[in-house]
Amino acid sequence: MLQAALRLRHLRTFVAVAREGSVVRAADALSVTQPAVSKSIKELELIVGTELLDRSRRGGGLTPAGAMFLRHAEASLAALRRGLEEVEDAGSASASPVRVGALPTVSARLLPLAIQRYRAHALGATPRIVTGPTGYLMTQLRQGDLDIVIGRMGEAEEMTGLLFEHLYSEPIVFAARSGHPLAGSPAPGPEIGRFECLMPPPGSVIRPTVDRLFLAANLPRPASIVETVSLAFGRAYVRETDAIWIISEGVVLEDLRAGLLTRIAIPTEDTQGPVGVSTRAGIAPSLSAEVLLGELRSVAAEIRAE
Repeated sequence: MLQAALRLRHLRTFVAVAREGSVVRAADALSVTQPAVSKSIKELELIVGTELLDRSRRGGGLTPAGAMFLRHAEASLAALRRGLEEVEDAGSASASPVRVGALPTVSARLLPLAIQRYRAHALGATPRIVTGPTGYLMTQLRQGDLDIVIGRMGEAEEMTGLLFEHLYSEPIVFAARSGHPLAGSPAPGPEIGRFECLMPPPGSVIRPTVDRLFLAANLPRPASIVETVSLAFGRAYVRETDAIWIISEGVVLEDLRAGLLTRIAIPTEDTQGPVGVSTRAGIAPSLSAEVLLGELRSVAAEIRAE
């Protein structure tokens, strides 16, 4: 394809001729010879397949095709400059941080490995991890105070102006300490009401799913409820009491695998929910954010393959 022969010098030379109004002044501005400018313009016209300069007029007047091409040529050069500046900034020790909002779902499973791999790129942008309720993080993202939010997809009204990329799905689980009275029970549902339960609070992404699960499975209301999204509190509390933690699987998966917690046998297959990345619609991520997004996708692919 002729477009493959297009070079940066073609664009720079054409823009210089168009803005300077003549081949002579363009040559002076570019510190090259006049024949070199003329040669680049002729090559460019051959590539695009039409004349760009109106040679019936003195100076550097443009043909209609030339005027159209000028807009794109200038936009391309401007985008290239921004790209070079962004790459330079990303490698600088003073680079702006890459700001990540993380819901509990990913704080323990997806994000740690992705951050480790991001750091291996040796970019100057320090990862800044912010946690909080879904609504708060989505507001911060929409206002530009965060670059990325990672976690379960929010309700439709929370996603206005945002894009969601689905990375993988995971269910809700009922987790308790090792040796819990319901551990190993094949049908513990009717006994759930005897125990305190830790639940996500109203307004959290998974609370409606938890409420629907209790209704659909005819589970009794717990003896008492503690509402929390704190991983540190939840982990410590269930390991010291007989409380049952109702939470996204990713939050406690490593504890379950290590035997620190046990899974209560409540069927939760229908609670599978999408975990992914939310970004602002129409706003291209920075280089640093794009690198982190790539690592998040890579780790997510490994999770899907488990």
